[in-house]
Formats: sequence, structure tokens, C-alpha cells
Amino acid sequence: MGAAACSPDGAAPPTSAAPPASEAEANDFGAADFNGDGVVRIGVATDGPRDDGGYYQALVARVEAISAEGGYEPPIIVDQIDPASARAELENLAAQGVDVIAIGSSGLADGAEDLFLEYEDIFWYCNCGSGYRDTPGLLRSQDSGAELQLSAGYATGLLLQERGGDSAVFLGCCELDFEVESLRAFEHGLRLVDESFTVEYAPTGNFPFDFDNSAGAVEAYNTALAEGVDAVAPFLGGAHEPIVRLANADGLIVMTAGSSNGCERDDLEYDIEVRFDAGDYLAPIFSEILSGEAEEGGARVFRVGVDPEVGAELCDGTVEQVSALAEFNKAVGAGEYDDMISEIRAEAYGAGR
Repeated sequence: MGAAACSPDGAAPPTSAAPPASEAEANDFGAADFNGDGVVRIGVATDGPRDDGGYYQALVARVEAISAEGGYEPPIIVDQIDPASARAELENLAAQGVDVIAIGSSGLADGAEDLFLEYEDIFWYCNCGSGYRDTPGLLRSQDSGAELQLSAGYATGLLLQERGGDSAVFLGCCELDFEVESLRAFEHGLRLVDESFTVEYAPTGNFPFDFDNSAGAVEAYNTALAEGVDAVAPFLGGAHEPIVRLANADGLIVMTAGSSNGCERDDLEYDIEVRFDAGDYLAPIFSEILSGEAEEGGARVFRVGVDPEVGAELCDGTVEQVSALAEFNKAVGAGEYDDMISEIRAEAYGAGR
């Protein structure tokens, strides 16, 4: 998980079958064939499982769909990468003749910056979120964890207000700086609905980037449930879905942590989609890569209230709730909460951020 978008959940879109070899051979790959070898292959590197049902799977599924639709070679997927060995895994992936490498989080990109320039015939992309810096040779997607979680907190507040609840638990890994940003923003969003609403943070994993620790997440959830919590924000990876199932059984308000497909699920019930979906980001980004509009070294920015890919959305809200959330998101996008966001980020990353 990286910066704002460090978490997964909700089902990823289905992928289509790859076209026959004859069709693939007939394609003019053009801009997609960065290394000029006559075929196109995309590599994916994630720290979470490729089939987590959410954030990581969304990225993998989108790459598989892009590859099938374009007649490209089957993508090379490397998942469950330990950040400590990320550089070696990325170098191994780069050596396999790929044209594009999509990195799932900032935790894998850190320490591998030299590879982005060494393998200059690869287009490097990272879904690194808001806390990652501009890096030569790398295009990154950028969202704002504070914007996203302001929206999520406000949406949760609307549902708490309706259902008579007043408290939430925010399940994360281990108080990483982008988690602090997201938590504080979620808290501010809640209190913009009602000053009395509260949220507590519960770590579930080992430092750093352990967002897949189901045992730790379940223990933290059970503790919060015993304390009478009314809503749960599972800011998690592979541990996300087990918590959603528990929240469904216990009747708690629950939300996705990245996925834009939660409301469509028929095996899990979500009240809110908190959308910073890695697959949704890749769709416009890949088009911009091919058109030449996207350039390595900078960021493709997604803004709540501006871009449809990001922000909270109620799955089954009333007309009044949906309207209130839409207006709030629009206000976030218009900059009305920029001072609040600056204060949140200063707390999370230091005054210089």
C-alpha cells in the first residue's frame, strides 16, 4: 500500500480472454512496444496477493484486461513481494523483456529508483499515492489521502447520524505516515457531520506495510466491537475481506478501501465505496501513456470532487444523503478544505510537507 491508496478490497472487474495469436500478430503495437522487440508485455509488481478481492486484484485485473484487449502477451504478475526484496524482484521483472511495469505501492518503489533510469526502454508506473516524491524515470499516480478520507469520514458520519451511532474504528497496519494522514482526515470528516462523533485507530500488523495480517485484524476488530463501535473502516489489504464479513454479520457500517466495485458485490455488503481503485487509475493512465501525454518523472493527479475515479460514494444512501455527499466532495475539489488538509498533512509528514 502506498500513500493514500494503500489498501485493497471489493471485487475487481472480470477480464476477457486473450485474442488468438493470429489476431495479436496482426496488431500494430506502435507506442506500446517500448523496447521495440515486436511484442508487448506488461509486468506487475504488488506487495499484496493478486487475488485479494480488492486493491491489488484491481490492478492485476486491469492489466490482464488491457493485455487481452490489445492483443498483447500475457502479463507477468509478481505478487506478495516483501518490500525488503523489492528492488531485486523489480530488476528480475525488468530483465524479462517487459515494455511497461506497474508497481502497486510506494513500499516497493522505495530503494529502486536507479532501475527506472537503468532500464530506460521500460515505461515505469507506480500507484504510489500522495506521500511519494517525483522521481526521474517514473510516472506515478497521485491522490490525496486527506481528500479521500475527508470524504469517507463525511459519508460515514451521514450514516451514523441516520442510524443513531457515534463511533468508528480505523483498522490499519502500524501507524505509517500516510495512515496518520488518512486517519486524521477521516476524523475531521466525521466531525464535520457531528462534533460528537469519534474514531479510534487500531494497528493490525507488523511494521512496515503489513496490511494483510488477518489474525491481527480480527483481534483488533473484536476488541473494537466489544467496546461498542458502530462503523469500521478497514484500511487493509489481504485482511480487508475477513473484516468486512465480520462487520456484515455484526451489522456495522463498513466501507471499501480503494475498490470502486464494492456496491456491486453480492457476496459482501458494503455501505460505502471509498474509491482510489488501482485499476480505475490505470485505465486513463495507460491511454495517456500510449498517446504520449503521460511522461515519466511526474504524476497523474486524481482529485476528489474533480475526477470520477476518487472519493466516497454511498451504496444505498437516501436522496438527501447522496446529495449532501456530492456537495461535500465538490467543495473538497474546489479547495474549500485546503487549509484543513494542509494541517493534516503537516501533522502526518512534518511541517515541510
